[in-house]
Formats: sequence, structure tokens, C-alpha cells
Amino acid sequence: MNPTLLGLQPYPMVELQKRKAELKKKGIPLYDFGTGDPVEPTPEFIRHAFRESVPDISQYPTIAGGSMFRETVAAYIQRRFAVGLNPDTDILPSAGSKEAVFHLPMAFLDPNSPKDTVVYGSPGYPVYEAGTLFANGQRHCVTLTAEQGFRLELEDIDPEVLKRTAIVWINYPHNPTGAGVDLHYFKRQMAICNAYDILLASDECYADMRFHEDSDPHPSLLQAGNGKYLVVHSCSKRSGMTGYRSGFIAGDTTSIATYKRWRAAMGVGSSIMVEAAATAAWSDDQHVQQRRAIFSAKYNLLRQGLQQRGHRVLDSYGGLYLWAQVPEGFTSTSFAESCLEQSIVISPGGFFGPGGDGWFRLAVVPTLEDCQKALDRWPI
Repeated sequence: MNPTLLGLQPYPMVELQKRKAELKKKGIPLYDFGTGDPVEPTPEFIRHAFRESVPDISQYPTIAGGSMFRETVAAYIQRRFAVGLNPDTDILPSAGSKEAVFHLPMAFLDPNSPKDTVVYGSPGYPVYEAGTLFANGQRHCVTLTAEQGFRLELEDIDPEVLKRTAIVWINYPHNPTGAGVDLHYFKRQMAICNAYDILLASDECYADMRFHEDSDPHPSLLQAGNGKYLVVHSCSKRSGMTGYRSGFIAGDTTSIATYKRWRAAMGVGSSIMVEAAATAAWSDDQHVQQRRAIFSAKYNLLRQGLQQRGHRVLDSYGGLYLWAQVPEGFTSTSFAESCLEQSIVISPGGFFGPGGDGWFRLAVVPTLEDCQKALDRWPI
């Protein structure tokens, strides 16, 4: 066994799946807010593109992906962020965002060098830590707070830590809190990373998901200027394609070339039909707007319902989640247990690191009707 596995905490969603399986075995209906896996159907035009592209002969996919896919992604980036990228040198396909996040430190971190550290925030996506561990890197976890808007501010980190840092992970809209940032934030972090020769990695898989349609679309690190940077995007939540496992990595030409060279050794590539479905998804924005309206309705219902029951609910910029404080007298874990007794599955804040203690996350994935039923059964 890889010794890293011995020191790694169980992946939170695996623990949730075990608990859900126990309840389902008893025949108990669940209101599942645990995993961010939407129940709305994948748009038909995306499924059609998949079906029409199934080849008669199955062959290995390419690491770089097809030119049409990369050109479509470049067009999306131009349309969405007003940034021009070279589809041949600045974009790579990925199997969703999780594998890209996990593998990135293996390509860009030398654990035997003076720059052996990865910086990330807590609460946050557990894979930032897992990828660092398997790359034999040193972890520097920054506790994020509601008072600072759950922003990871590099200017607050000890310069001696920054000197040792190879990679910084940022993620906005933020999982699990839904916090957002402006373009000035990205520019500040980029300037600090440039000063310390750090690769700035931005997980932007929720970039198109916001709960207030009249708010400004979320910016991207791609708009922040020159430097060593990579961004990761995904079709999963944006287009209802969690099971397809498709996304992309974009960034400066040198970093993309390095990542491409590493990925060639381990064979990540999407099948031709998944790539065709993703090409259709990135070429269309209307279905994304429709999905935002659905998630916003569920978010607003849940937010109002929890506030009426005495919870402090963070005003979420976007993503797929609602982040709220547990009631007085409970821990994150004990409150999750109370919810389970009412057949309601939530994610304790501690699943996302020590910065999540005292909070819980709801993934706004059940139907609007089931959201109301869960509120009617709420334990307080």
C-alpha cells in the first residue's frame, strides 16, 4: 500500500455514500443534500451529440484532444471572459476537474527542491490536499473565515512560506461556501505569485453558476494578466454532465506544455463521444442560464427556510451550495446526525477541513418539492 493512504483522511463523500446506503437498505426515503450531483436531466442536445459520435471502432483518445474541442473552448473563453487563447498551445482537455486538480502537483512540484509547498484554503475542496500528499509535497493550509469573505489572501502569509511555495490553489465561486471575488482579487494574487515565482492554480468549475442573475458574471484568473497560471473548468455542474467527466485546463503556454508532457505519461484523455458532447456544451450558453434559474429557486427556498429556523446563512455568490452555521449546542457532526435522523443528508463543515467547523453545506440538488419537504422535517 502507498504509505500516503495511511495518513489520508477518508474522502468525505465516500463516508456520506456509506451512510446513505445504510438508510436506503432500510427502505427510508432520503432528502440528499450531500453530494453536488444535480438531478436535472442533461440537456438533450448534449446527449444527442454524444449518441451521434459513438464510433464503429473504439480507439485511444488523444492527450491534446481534438482541434474542434479546443477551438470551441477558446471561443467560449473569448465570449465569456474576453480573453484570447491559442487553442493549440494554451488549452488541454481534462476528465472533469477532479483528476486535473489531483494530478497538477505531480507535474509542477519537486519535493526535493527548496520550493516544496502547496498553499490552499480551508474550508475547501479536499482534493487540493490529497494531490499535494501524493506528490510528496508539503501542505500549508490557510484557515478561511467568514469575516474575510472566505478569501485566501496571499499578502497575509509569511514571506518565508511563500518563498517555499510552488503552487497556490484558489477556488471562486468557492466550494463549499459559495463566496465570490472580483477581478482585482485575482490580480493581487497573481502579482504576489509572480514576485515569488509561484504557479497560481484557479479551480473555476463553478464560474458559470451564480444564484443572482442580475449580479455580474464571475471573473476568471485568465483576465488577470501575465504569469505562471492554470485554470480548471468543468462541464459537470454547468451542463449537467457529472457522469461524462469532461472539462479543460487553460493557462500560459509554458505551463500548459509542461502539464501536457506529464499527462502523456499517464494517459488522460476523453473518448470521442464525450469530447463531442462537451464541444456541444461549451458552444451554448442558453442551457446554462436555464440551469441557473433552477438552482437559484432551490437556493432561495432553502436560504429563506433555514433563516426562519434560526440559522445564519452565508450570502452565497454562486456555485451549487448553501453554507450555514449549525445551531447553538451542536457541532457540525452532531447536527448532521440529527438531520440524518430526519432522513436529511447534509455535509458537516469539518468534511472540508478545520476551517469548516461549526458550519454545514447543502448541495442544492434535490427537486424544489423535496427541498420543501426537507424543510418541513428540519430538526430544529
